[in-house]
Amino acid sequence: MPNYDDNEFKEIIESETGSGETGSAGNDRQHGNDATDAKCYICGRPESVTGPLMRIPNNICICKDCMQKTFDSMNNAGFPIGDMAFSFGGFPNMNVTVNEEHTENDDSKKEKRTGGMPNISMINLSDLAGMMPGMQRVKKKKPKKEKQVEPVLDIHSIPAPHKIKAKLDEYVVGQEHAKKVMSVAVYNHYKRIFSEDEKNGNQDGVEIEKSNMLMVGPTGCGKTYLVKTLAQLLDVPLAITDATSLTEAGYIGDDIESVVSKLLAAADNDVERAEHGIIFIDEIDKIAKKKNAHQRDVSGESVQQGMLKLLEGAEVEVPVGASSKNAMVPMELVNTKNILFICGGAFPELEDIIKERLNKNSSMGFQADLKDKYDNEENLLKYVTVEDIRKFGMIPEFIGRLPILFSLDALTEDMLVRILTEPKNAIVKQYQKLLSYDEVALEFEQDALYAIAKRAKEKEVGARALRAIIEEFMLDIMYEIPKDDNIGRVVITRDYIENHGAPRIIMRGVPQIESAGSTIS
Repeated sequence: MPNYDDNEFKEIIESETGSGETGSAGNDRQHGNDATDAKCYICGRPESVTGPLMRIPNNICICKDCMQKTFDSMNNAGFPIGDMAFSFGGFPNMNVTVNEEHTENDDSKKEKRTGGMPNISMINLSDLAGMMPGMQRVKKKKPKKEKQVEPVLDIHSIPAPHKIKAKLDEYVVGQEHAKKVMSVAVYNHYKRIFSEDEKNGNQDGVEIEKSNMLMVGPTGCGKTYLVKTLAQLLDVPLAITDATSLTEAGYIGDDIESVVSKLLAAADNDVERAEHGIIFIDEIDKIAKKKNAHQRDVSGESVQQGMLKLLEGAEVEVPVGASSKNAMVPMELVNTKNILFICGGAFPELEDIIKERLNKNSSMGFQADLKDKYDNEENLLKYVTVEDIRKFGMIPEFIGRLPILFSLDALTEDMLVRILTEPKNAIVKQYQKLLSYDEVALEFEQDALYAIAKRAKEKEVGARALRAIIEEFMLDIMYEIPKDDNIGRVVITRDYIENHGAPRIIMRGVPQIESAGSTIS
């Protein structure tokens, strides 16, 4: 490599960095505009200009040009690099040639000897820089996007109870009493939050308590669906959690505060927005007191006692992005005073408790009630009382913090048929939309819908059985239709649902042929 003096080296650096540029653009390119971009300790150029830098102790970085110039200057100045290398025992694994002049016998005689310090002018420093272990780079931060301001629900924008119920009617079939109760409770809850008395420090001394709810209903009757639809209508954060995974603090499982952590995640870690959200705790009957338990009940009564402060309203520390507290998880302080809690569960065997209470009123005589009067009652849960819930295993303190208790009706065949066709996202409408992409019309006869509802009723899992049954009968149809472009319409009949026939297929352009032989089996 040729040798340069200091002035020539400075000119080379200035020509490479474009020092002739004027204005802030040239200055930014020379010095770098990123705080994480390392700079050469000697020339001050950023790594984006010089290429990979060589790191030495004390966080000093040197570019290859400055390193090369330094050693060239030392060689030209006669610095005894070879003597230094030999005096310190050399550097292992380095073959170095050092030129020295001797005046013994012959002044022009030069002796070559090897040392441990490399002759830097004979190696490529760019290769040497690649051999050095790379230091951990700090990831460049992306510019933060401006947060969109979401509409705030205030006292004037809260929909009236009849409007809330009308919106629920578009998605949920039946359950008139439950929808009325929820509409009024939610309306009063958000009036409590956004009322002027609440914001002005409650000057008249009247404090409105929370209206937490406890809903009881058989499986598949629409408990979770009601809450989801309600949260979409109000545009508030919603967290749906399962009580079966909750345990007392210190035991394996989710801590009680994890239900608030899920709400915080649903609100994009916005504490203020999360404090106005809704938490739905499903399977709440699974934390009932265990009967005849001979050991500590860490997932039953202990969980109920731990949830008292959440339901009442308190400032709790919740883990961010985790289900349990530990030293490695950041914590946020959330006030649950204005969070609406809705608990729901199927409460199996609760009907036996209700029936036992009702049969106590039976007596002897011609006008006495029979003891089997309620044996065939399908909606026995509508007679539920707080005393029945307490006998089931819920502690009085827990029930007292859920003042609104209501039940959902079991689904009848007529309700199941309406669920198939009436809601905005009814199951039949979903399959009609699927086949419309193949330009095929799908129809269900009324008798076929009742046959599907009858089979779903026999499964005793509520509305969840409807999709499973339709999926079973639509499998062959959705498999065969893409093969034939001449199919224009498919009609599902009762005989097909009862396995006595096949669906009717109507071909394009020949509506008069409702083929006896054109069937899909």
